[in-house]
Amino acid sequence: MTTKSSRNHSPQKGRNQSSSKAQKQSLPKAQNQSSSNALAASSKVTAFLKKAGKRYLIDAMGAMVYGLFASLLIGTILKTIFGFIHIEALQPYFQQIIYWTSAGSPLVGAAIGVAVASGLKSKPLAVYSAAVVGGMAYLMNAFDVVAGTPIKGVTSAGPVGAIIAVIVAVEIGSWLTGKTPFDLIVVPAAAVISGTIVAVLIGPPVGAFMSWLGWLLMRATELFPLPMGIAVALLVGLSLVAPISSAALCISMGLSGLAAGAATAGCCAQMVGFAVASFRENGWNGLLSQGLGTAKIQFPNIVRHPQILIPTMIASAVTGPLSTCVFYMTNNFLGAGMGSCGLVGQIMTFKDMTTPADGSAGASTWVVVGSIILLQFILPAVIALVTSEIMRKKGWIKFGDMKLVKE
Repeated sequence: MTTKSSRNHSPQKGRNQSSSKAQKQSLPKAQNQSSSNALAASSKVTAFLKKAGKRYLIDAMGAMVYGLFASLLIGTILKTIFGFIHIEALQPYFQQIIYWTSAGSPLVGAAIGVAVASGLKSKPLAVYSAAVVGGMAYLMNAFDVVAGTPIKGVTSAGPVGAIIAVIVAVEIGSWLTGKTPFDLIVVPAAAVISGTIVAVLIGPPVGAFMSWLGWLLMRATELFPLPMGIAVALLVGLSLVAPISSAALCISMGLSGLAAGAATAGCCAQMVGFAVASFRENGWNGLLSQGLGTAKIQFPNIVRHPQILIPTMIASAVTGPLSTCVFYMTNNFLGAGMGSCGLVGQIMTFKDMTTPADGSAGASTWVVVGSIILLQFILPAVIALVTSEIMRKKGWIKFGDMKLVKE
């Protein structure tokens, strides 16, 4: 009986053992499948974040600068030029240009809107709608829509508020394009309504935060001019050569005073420094394109050879505190992040130091001009050149490391 019972149970026991083995074998497979799914999901999220970061932080912010340049920046430059033209018959025309390109004009926001929408390669109707959304969001809460004039003492949403509202508006508008037979009505309506909602809810708090951040930097620079001079010059200078926009950053924060002066020195150190340090590779074309254009074109080389940043960073770290502690250089938010690009930084420095906004007595014209030439051109050029030559002799920088390649 016992033998027979054992024989009867042996097939069942075998089946249980084989089932257990199958389960053990399938468990690692399930774990591997789960792990691969998690990795795939993680890679998709990473790819999405990279794409969104490039689109909204780099492309949109970079495009915004063109809108600012075509409105607020060029208006400020023209205002300075008009101050030297004393022809009575032209004054009414000058005043029109000055008013409509001033910081309190909704046209500045409209220019930002169109620039951002174009930079994002949005659909045509979405681009046109961005002008409305940008103009509205830029002055949200700081514009009397009844009187048609800015409200004094109220912080507007500013460039960052305009960017956020425009991004939402054009993305929705572009997505809706072609979805219905009524694009001419649906797309602008959806873009304007969505942009308005975002402008009302998000714009003012973001604008207030950026203003507070700018105030914090300016106050800290006044209290601790030496360390903050170094920090501001380095950070803003590095943002100039990075894919983000130093000009947009400074304008969004409303940077002015000593902090803006240090920011200008840091940007000039990068632009002039790279222009001079890379002269043997890039010649006169490189000197002009980097010195008066932008050092951002060195970014691919910086990624490949990070050590080429050392000469310009040393120049920034030296000229920043000299600006705040010795020369007491100031600037306004328009020129702070421009460096020597089109000499905007220098024009704004001259204007801010010779005719201060608070109505106080300005510095001597020749003292300001001399300080600009020395601190924003000569010193960064010498420091960056000497440092780069030492690094070349040590073999840390090789010929071709700073070569600009046409894409």
